[in-house]
Amino acid sequence: MKDSKDLLQKLADCIAACENCANACLEEDMVKEMISCIKTDRDCADICNTTYRLVARNSDNARAMLKVCADICRKCADECEQHDMQHCQDCAKACRECEKACKAA
Repeated sequence: MKDSKDLLQKLADCIAACENCANACLEEDMVKEMISCIKTDRDCADICNTTYRLVARNSDNARAMLKVCADICRKCADECEQHDMQHCQDCAKACRECEKACKAA
């Protein structure tokens, strides 16, 4: 896997951004409108975490997981981009960067 150090950093950044976004969404006044965002954030963080671990251990399954991870990151970014809150915009950015890194690996 080429430049796995950069990929691991993008995965870690995405995990942190998704966890932060989900937590911040729970604090929003209109939390019911944020349910889809929260669920997507949590799924994305979990997928990125699993992908991180597989890449870090140079697993034979890492390639397959990278494809899934890129797809979930894209879906999370699409969801977060629909919301104006800074935490959603930050999450969308981290997800887009992670998606690109997963596809490039």
